[in-house]
Amino acid sequence: MSHHRAIAAVFAVHGAVAGSLATRLPWIQEHLHLGPATLGLVLLCPSIGAFVGMPLASRLAYRLGGRAATRLLLALWCAVLAVPALAPAPAFLFPIFLTFGVLAGMCDVVINAHAVVLERRLGRPIISGLHGMWCVGSLAAGGLGALAAQAGIDARLHLGATSLGLLALGAWLGRGLLPDSGTRADQPAPRRFVLPSRAIAAIGVIGFCGTFAEGASANWAAVYVTKVTHAGPGVAAAAFTTFMLSMACARLAGDRILRLTGPVVAVRTGGILAAAGGVLVVAGRVPWLCVLGFALLGLGVAVIVPLVFAAAGNAGPSPGEGVAGVATITYLSGLIAPAVTGWVAGGLSYPAAFAMITGVAALLALLAPVLRPQPAARGEVRVGA
Repeated sequence: MSHHRAIAAVFAVHGAVAGSLATRLPWIQEHLHLGPATLGLVLLCPSIGAFVGMPLASRLAYRLGGRAATRLLLALWCAVLAVPALAPAPAFLFPIFLTFGVLAGMCDVVINAHAVVLERRLGRPIISGLHGMWCVGSLAAGGLGALAAQAGIDARLHLGATSLGLLALGAWLGRGLLPDSGTRADQPAPRRFVLPSRAIAAIGVIGFCGTFAEGASANWAAVYVTKVTHAGPGVAAAAFTTFMLSMACARLAGDRILRLTGPVVAVRTGGILAAAGGVLVVAGRVPWLCVLGFALLGLGVAVIVPLVFAAAGNAGPSPGEGVAGVATITYLSGLIAPAVTGWVAGGLSYPAAFAMITGVAALLALLAPVLRPQPAARGEVRVGA
């Protein structure tokens, strides 16, 4: 198996863990008799855990090597999938989901840092396609989880079996990952909990805007279509599914587009598409216009996070430290986006909330020049920085 195929499959496994758990949250809620407020607090824990764990990932990769750290964290991430359904009482969910988030964030950093190193080695963009594989893994596992839920299969059995299967698959895939080059003694140790540099912060602002529009749309698409257009549950689900499928397709095609246009044009075009989709969502008061709007939003924001991860990996002192810096910013955005959208929707209206999201998406077109490639040293390939 080639290194590229191996890391692509690793991204799909990472996505499959997230997609599997998402489909069984209703079972966990019913099994432990959780109210919506308690479940909301539980679901806040993974983002907090990821925010805390991400800065630690680059140091772990420095100590173990990028390949070994990727294999270890992927194994732990797959193993922890079985744990939430085993919680005997609601109080146990808080430390479980915090740990889930720590491992998710750390694994996210090391696999993206590994991808940046491989992208440099290959001399062509690959990270958008890898994030597309994450979406494919998440959607496939989510579909299997939905079938398991529909069939009434106990989540402890479903998640336990899925955890073991993904753990074995991840261990096999890890053998095909790119080996570390050079010696770690030649490289300075990553810093602990340091503020991002000016270059990383500028890239992070683009990631913040893209993740804000993505997170808000994913969490509120179905609710928006229901409340504003009075659509039924099938159409509401179609709005979310269309958004996710548009993102997956755009990410899978993103590397090819990036080779033709470069990162600045790709982000500017994405911002314009996302803003146009937001206008349709706000102005359209019939279901099909809103669904089309969410499709455009998905197409527009799809390549933003892969591009900022690639740019940060090239701009930082090391790929892991650069990715960790910008990932912390994007996770912060993902943490606050659904809540801020809900506050604006409750205080003003749902269209007002998505007018705000449209404005955030439009900022992407204005900020795109930040991702202009920097001149590389002779013999070094710098893609997407």
